[in-house]
Amino acid sequence: MSDFQGFSPAFFTFYEDLARDNSREFWQANKQRWEQDVHLPMQTLLDILADEFGPMRMFRPNRDLRFSKDKSPYRLSAAAISTSHSSDNMGYYIELSAAGLIVGYGAMMISGDRLARFRDALVDIESGTRFAAICAELAQRDLPVTSGAEPSLRRDPAGYATSGPGAEYLRWKGAVVVKEYDRADWMYSPELLQTIRTVWRSIEPLRVWLESCVR
Repeated sequence: MSDFQGFSPAFFTFYEDLARDNSREFWQANKQRWEQDVHLPMQTLLDILADEFGPMRMFRPNRDLRFSKDKSPYRLSAAAISTSHSSDNMGYYIELSAAGLIVGYGAMMISGDRLARFRDALVDIESGTRFAAICAELAQRDLPVTSGAEPSLRRDPAGYATSGPGAEYLRWKGAVVVKEYDRADWMYSPELLQTIRTVWRSIEPLRVWLESCVR
């Protein structure tokens, strides 16, 4: 496996150029740039991360236009998610664009039986206390846990006690950590890999809680 040395400035330049001309004509003329400057180093990064965090899948560069008013055909970023439980909307996430880096983990949208388990765990004294402690600990590390992609409920869900250590989170329908970094020179170096590892290692208590209480 090749060592990951960071992304070259050409990675970011490609997405700057694509933002100016998001067309099929541009893509066809510059597909080799995407292969060499984006796809190849991104896949190298994912392969290295997989040794510790499990396999990840890179999103296709094409956007799904079926339900979008924006008909721009291509994504303006390179992104990947965990593949082990991708159908659960729970796992690791990374995204790089001309603007910088996004590193995330969590459950973006919890529904059905998993949402019931999430709420049951929050009102349980032991697991609710643990979740509140995890949120406090990660907030101190500048890694706040938030409610995910779905808006929180306006009222507490029926049938649940509204007091207790985890009750303040009952309106949530997700639990995620998302850390954003503006583009910087360190992204051209192995420091980018170490930054991702540091974030994901830091959120390990949240991962363990979600895996044991929600999945």
